[in-house]
Parts: sequence; C-alpha cells; structure tokens
Amino acid sequence: MTLIERKALGRRTFLRGMGATVALPFLDAMAPAFAATPKAPVRMAIVYVPNGLIMQGWNPEYEGALQSLPRTLKSLEPLKDDILLLGNLTHNAGRALLDGAGDHGRCCGTYLTGVHVKKSLADIRAGVSFDQHIASKADSRMRFPSLEIGMEDGRQAGDCDSGYSCAYTNNLAWKSETVPLPPTLNPRDLFERLFGDGIPMGPQARARQALYRRSILDFVNESTRTLETRLGPDDRRKLDEYLSSIREIERQIEASEAVNARIDPHMDKPYGIPADFAEHFKLMTDMITVAFQADMTRVVTFLVTREGSSRAYREIGIPDGHHPLTHHRNLPDLIEKVSQINAYHMQQFSQWVTKLKATPDGDRSLLDNSMIVYGAGLSDGNRHLHEDLPTLIAGKAGGAFKTGRRIVARRETPMCNLHLTMMDRMGVRMDEFGDSTGHLEGLDLT
Repeated sequence: MTLIERKALGRRTFLRGMGATVALPFLDAMAPAFAATPKAPVRMAIVYVPNGLIMQGWNPEYEGALQSLPRTLKSLEPLKDDILLLGNLTHNAGRALLDGAGDHGRCCGTYLTGVHVKKSLADIRAGVSFDQHIASKADSRMRFPSLEIGMEDGRQAGDCDSGYSCAYTNNLAWKSETVPLPPTLNPRDLFERLFGDGIPMGPQARARQALYRRSILDFVNESTRTLETRLGPDDRRKLDEYLSSIREIERQIEASEAVNARIDPHMDKPYGIPADFAEHFKLMTDMITVAFQADMTRVVTFLVTREGSSRAYREIGIPDGHHPLTHHRNLPDLIEKVSQINAYHMQQFSQWVTKLKATPDGDRSLLDNSMIVYGAGLSDGNRHLHEDLPTLIAGKAGGAFKTGRRIVARRETPMCNLHLTMMDRMGVRMDEFGDSTGHLEGLDLT
C-alpha cells in the first residue's frame, strides 16, 4: 500500500489500496531533476450523436476562419479558435442496401469502420474500427487500450430486438468484423472500472460498502500521505485538485443514485443511471477527463444515446421522442424541436470542451493535446442522408492541427480519410482504411 521509492516518480505511478487503484496525472516529480518536461501524449475521443441534425443550424455559409457560428454551434462561440469544422465528409457504407440493419443501423455500425459487407441476408458484417487499430498499438503498461462509453441501453428502448441490427445501433467500436465492443452505460460501473478492482458491484454490494466507507479515496489514504512527502508545493496542489475531482464525481454519482431511488424505487433499470441527460453526460465526460489526465487511456468512443433513440427531453420541454421528431416532414414545429435538441446536446459538449481547455497538461492544455471529434452518421435525419456529415474536431492534436477554421472538402470525400489522418496523429501508419482515398488535407499547421 506504499509507493516504491525512486529518485523520480514513474509516469505509471499509482495510489493503491484494498480494492482501489488510482492513477496519477503528470506531476513535476515524474521528471528527473533538470530534465525537460516530457512531451504530453495525444488523446482521441469520438463523440457520436444519433438521428442526424438540422443542417441549417450546423453549416455556416462560409469557409476559412470561423466567424459567427450557426444556431446549433452557438455555445462553441467562446471556443471557436479551438475547433475545426469539417464539411462534405461522406460514409458510403451507410447508404441503402437491401438488409435489415436500416439506415440508422448502418450509419452507426460503420461510422468508425467505413465497411459494411453483405455476404448474405443473415451474414452482414462491419469491420475493425479505426480506434481499435490505434488501441492495438497502445503501450502495454496502459491500463485501458481504449474505453467504450455510452448513455442509453438500447434494450430498454423497445424498438431494437436482436442480431446485427441491434449490434449496429448500439455500438461504435468493433474488435473484429463480427465482434462489437459494447459501451459502458452506467456511471457507477465506469467509476468502479477506472478506480476499483474491475469487478462491477450490484446495489446490495454497494449498500454494504457504504456502511464502511464514503469514498474510494479512503482506501488510498496511506499511499497518498506517502506520496505527499515526496512532492513540492505545486505538485501537492495538483494532486489535491485531481483527487478532489475524483471525489466530486463520486459525490455526483451518489446523489444521482439517491434521486433515482426516491423517484422510482421499484423500477427495473440499471442502478445509478441518471434520468437527466445533462447530468449523465457530465458524469461520463468528467471521468473521461480524469482517464486522460492520468493517462489511463488515450482512446475513447462515446455513444451519446444509441442510433435511432426515441429518448424524450422533458428537461427542455420536449416530451416527444427524438427519432420520430427527426422525421419532421418539413413541418416547422417539429424542425424547431429537433433544433432545440441539437443545441442542447452541443451545450453539454461545449461545457466539457471548456473543462478540457482549463485542464493543464504539460506545457499545454488537455484540449490542446487532444482530438475530440463530435459528429453523426446521418446529416439530414428526415431523408436519411449519409453525405456532408456534421463533423467537428475540438483540440489541436498536440499542436499539429490549425484550428479556428471551417474546411470544406470535395463532395463525397470519405470520412475514412479523416480516420486515416487521425491514426497517423496517434502514431499508427496505414496506407488505407475502409474506403479511404488518402489523408484528409488542410488540417495541419503546414
């Protein structure tokens, strides 16, 4: 339960206790005396929103330097110098085929693969997603080569049965052409995976645990005290802020679980999933931030509710299901409701990006050292269009990307060109991927 003594702390130093493992952010003590600050790694996250968007609220009528942003992106105005807005990227693999997956299944299941192979009606396959090509090259000492995260269990939605259609709509990451990597949906499960012993606990086990401790940090107190004796004032402050952020996540999860129990104590649903979208989104992204800070992982896929989701957004006054609304038939009142949902999603994302920008990471911010893609597998959800997909990148990829711009590629440019470029930034070189025709031009500083 104590740290191994050494002249400089290892980058993979952990605080350990019974049933708890807490990785650390980069501290000055991790660099030998008089050594230059190590270059921070580049992190990558894919944030996928379902059902397409109202594109009039997404695409500005100009190219080049970002100016005033349209309605859906308005909450990103203070961050426009930190984003790239991309146009004309297409996923041909998502387009109509005579199979049972449907546009919603194909657009999600092939979003990171660019592949949709129909061998027979009963044998339709995706491919290895590009995040998993990166994860396969991850440092063997890294705790998680990749993290797969989501916000809604498709089995509860009532309109997804089984087989590849359900697999497509509920998964972004694919280990092989037939094996998806299901996302973690419950904030408590994700927390315990990141900081516990990796064994999920049910409500009864958690209730027993609560009798003995209030925080997972209680188990690493001795290790924390030992570490603090070896740190200078700045590092102690960094450590305190980092551990405080973990405790705050715990507190939010506990509060959410208590509210859920009061609202509906007999409902058969996953334990601890917040009913409120914004609360759930914040919990999951706060944990992604901690995982990036501590270098637990450098690759994350985040399915912001499954494709075809009919979730209602009563918290913003919209009791209608999201998916039915997107089939708006050009009715102004329905378009308005979808526009409000689009903007609401973006507001939550903007708050996360703001937090990443405020989080130091070496000589830059965590945002500067990241590529955070926000996008959808459909553009117009009413017509199920797979071209000119809404796509933006937040972050400078460690200083490689020149942000603050809107780049419009040639029509029908494969989305896989972006995947290929991102793999290159993550140190994984491939000549081609999916239906790529080359790297996506115009992102670099040069």
